[in-house]
Amino acid sequence: MGAGTGEGLMNDLWNQIDLFWTWLTASSQWEGDNGIPHRVLEHVYYTGVAMLFAALIGLALGLLVGHTGRGGFLAVSIANVARAIPTFGLVLFIVVIEYSITPVLVALVALAVPPILVNTFEGVRGVDADAKDAARGMGMTGWGVLWRAEVPMALPLILLGLRTSAIQVVATATIAAYPGFGGLGRYIIDGLARNDYQLVVGGTVLVVLLALIVQLLFAALRRVVVSPGLLGSARSS
Repeated sequence: MGAGTGEGLMNDLWNQIDLFWTWLTASSQWEGDNGIPHRVLEHVYYTGVAMLFAALIGLALGLLVGHTGRGGFLAVSIANVARAIPTFGLVLFIVVIEYSITPVLVALVALAVPPILVNTFEGVRGVDADAKDAARGMGMTGWGVLWRAEVPMALPLILLGLRTSAIQVVATATIAAYPGFGGLGRYIIDGLARNDYQLVVGGTVLVVLLALIVQLLFAALRRVVVSPGLLGSARSS
């Protein structure tokens, strides 16, 4: 029975791959407003805008409370509460008030801020006290200690928070299609509405591939900007 089950799973996998490849290589999928290039650009735009605002909010608050040591418990508590907010429900609630892409972006920002804020706060707070004392001993001001000592040493955790948020946003930006907007979620929503399984598989695989690309980009960025001696801290975290 185990062999039969395994063979059935392999057959299902190959069928999924065949469906996706047939859909992907169709010339009609690469043209017009519903073509793959256009939908990918929409998805990247939603993700990029949401991540920009989330990074501005999360990094600013995380650096502030991590450096000063004040308000950390409150900030982390609020971030954890924000994680419990149902993103899909938030989108539908705000769309009822104002039909625009703004509610989608607000929901994505709310989803992305907590990992950035918490990891930034923990990264800065966890910097060795001796390193900070040495920086002050060299005549650095508070801002100098933050930017030249704390941030470089906290960078592995900061990038981890940004990467986590970016992958979550890429996956969740599909909800933009539900109230009628674009992105790769358009394929999934339209496929479900038409009972077009091939369309659902195509959209889903593209979202997964985009998330993997984001993962690889952050892995490359980490190797470039993080000191080799600090890479282990990100892995252990």
